[in-house]
Amino acid sequence: MMVIKRDGSSVSFDQSKIALAIQKANEAVEKSERVSEQQISAIIAAIESRNRSRILVEDIQDVVEQKLMELQKYVLAKAYIIYRYTRALVRKQNTTDDSILSLIRATNKDVMEENSNKNAVTAATQRDLIAGEVSRDLTRRILLPEKISKAHDSGVLHFHDSDYFLQPIFNCCLINIGDMLDNGTVMNGKLIESPKSFQVACTVMTQIIASVASNQYGGQSVDISHLGKYLRRSSDKFRAQLNSDLGSGVSEEVKQKIVSSRLRDELRSGVQTIQYQINTLMTTNGQSPFVTIFMNLREDDPFVEENAMITEEVLRQRLQGIKNEKGIYVTPAFPKLIYVLDEHNCLQGGRFDYLTKLAVKCSAKRLYPDYISAKQMRENYEGNVYSCMGCRSFLTPWKNEQGEYQFEGRFNQGVVSLNLPQIGIIAKGDDETFWRLLDERLALCYEALLCRHNALKGTRSDVSPVHWQYGAIARLGKGEVIDKYLLNGYSTISLGYIGLYEVTKLMRGVSHTEPGGQEFAREIMQRMCAATDQWKAETSIAFGLYGTPAESLCYRFARIDKERFGTIEDVTDKGYYTNSYHVDVREAIDAFSKFRFESQYQRISSGGAISYVEIPNMRHNLEALEDIVRFIYDNIQYAEFNTKSDYCHVCGFDGEIIVNDDFEWECPQCHNQDHAQMNVTRRTCGYLGENFWNVGKTKEIKARVLHL
Repeated sequence: MMVIKRDGSSVSFDQSKIALAIQKANEAVEKSERVSEQQISAIIAAIESRNRSRILVEDIQDVVEQKLMELQKYVLAKAYIIYRYTRALVRKQNTTDDSILSLIRATNKDVMEENSNKNAVTAATQRDLIAGEVSRDLTRRILLPEKISKAHDSGVLHFHDSDYFLQPIFNCCLINIGDMLDNGTVMNGKLIESPKSFQVACTVMTQIIASVASNQYGGQSVDISHLGKYLRRSSDKFRAQLNSDLGSGVSEEVKQKIVSSRLRDELRSGVQTIQYQINTLMTTNGQSPFVTIFMNLREDDPFVEENAMITEEVLRQRLQGIKNEKGIYVTPAFPKLIYVLDEHNCLQGGRFDYLTKLAVKCSAKRLYPDYISAKQMRENYEGNVYSCMGCRSFLTPWKNEQGEYQFEGRFNQGVVSLNLPQIGIIAKGDDETFWRLLDERLALCYEALLCRHNALKGTRSDVSPVHWQYGAIARLGKGEVIDKYLLNGYSTISLGYIGLYEVTKLMRGVSHTEPGGQEFAREIMQRMCAATDQWKAETSIAFGLYGTPAESLCYRFARIDKERFGTIEDVTDKGYYTNSYHVDVREAIDAFSKFRFESQYQRISSGGAISYVEIPNMRHNLEALEDIVRFIYDNIQYAEFNTKSDYCHVCGFDGEIIVNDDFEWECPQCHNQDHAQMNVTRRTCGYLGENFWNVGKTKEIKARVLHL
């Protein structure tokens, strides 16, 4: 039996610790009030008889108290309670020594492998991880109410990003990059004026991105269409220089060719600056900036032609990739790319269809861009089309004092996620119990979210000048508080959820894609959505229902529930829960049906959602991908592609990638060892299908047909 300690770590059940605690209490009372060795053994046996693979330390102590009361040892029970209290005071002292020292010694695998974008052995990254351990410890012991910490440890909910909760910083945002470029900004106390050329604008933009990333913990998004005017400025500058140098001695046709040639060079260099700076800059949290580039061509944009040129160059450079240390072109982790489908580029005869064809080629080789349907998004967000905030979290529509919709310069305060399958497990098919538990746990999530909100209240703009004083979010004065941006819908705060498929299976015996299951699943979604609407009405805080909060959370919740409740067929036996509203990966469903089914939940989960389909051998199925892209435009708001094949997405190697008996794997061409970028074949059992990986990202493979 594993005992779950208050810090969330697991240790083997130790009888001697229980016996020692009771004996300590024995020593504090008269002999007549004490229990015998046989009675202590009986109490320990009562704990063991529960036959649980996982038990909370608080539950053990509750059993001890209960048994002492049954033995009518009331004075001893009181002494034991006092002993527990004094031990709790000891626990209030710092508990980070071991975790921090293990980071330095490179033995703390849980923390070191939590974020694949961080190289946890470098000194700069370790400084961030050490700070994170201190924050996590103080959050658990002091900053959060005990019931919320306990709910997090037992898998009732997940309090995201506790390693950053100590500081008054928020989750993710849409940078107001247009304002910062047009009106200038300040970095490190130095004034940065509005750029005079495209190349300089690209450089300034990446410096802003790095500064923003260093002062928040979630992703950020930038709308690249703001660069169109600077490409035109470069064109105008080149033409003015030619007219000044050559006068009327050269024809306009020749001048135009020269201008076009110079502009192409500037465009190529500027986009390359964005790509290389983002992938080589290191932020204060020990990784490259987590940034998404949003590519949306608007017909009413006076610089739409320039922005089409920029979009094309971004896609071409992503298609090519970046050379690694061995000189092989690989897929960069950042920036993420989002490509908007609209009437003019949805592969139905539009003038920008050529860009969409290029985007499809890029997706086939590099897995990006993702796709947003402007048509579907306008239906869901009051006629607006805008980017998610780097982490798939969407803002709610909000109008400024001029009555205009505004999305850039807004942010998300944080996330708390709910474990839906655990409610179904406890309810055991009883609807009354299920809905009562759901309401109780939603109320607990509400309290946890208010902790996130209240932690930001009273924050002064000086904590992050790039955000609050120099335009990324606002232009407040020094010392001003940010509170007005936390209320009235300006920023959002998110309720995530995991396992709609599993909870439907538990309560209705069928998938949420089947009759009987669909109605129940929609009722759960609507109940959660109604809760966030009610909270918003009561507080003026923009609560939102957020799908796809964290893939790793699918494994954490499933692991906790399996240890606590045992193996449950088609629920805890898989090793993972299905993310948010998604169709389970094992269901036989085609791409079109999957997107059509999941689109209904994207409308409800308006605080954030994405759907994906897996397409085999995408590089050889471009026509099929184009068909799916057309379907996306008409049927679903936000989608991405994954693939199934023995194919390395880093370098493009199209052969067999072998994993040996020691769980060592490597692409034979580029020597990539990133499990997220390739599919593998396991030599031991000969399984030739797709594999997925355990939450710790250790060298362990679990094929979906359970060949281990």
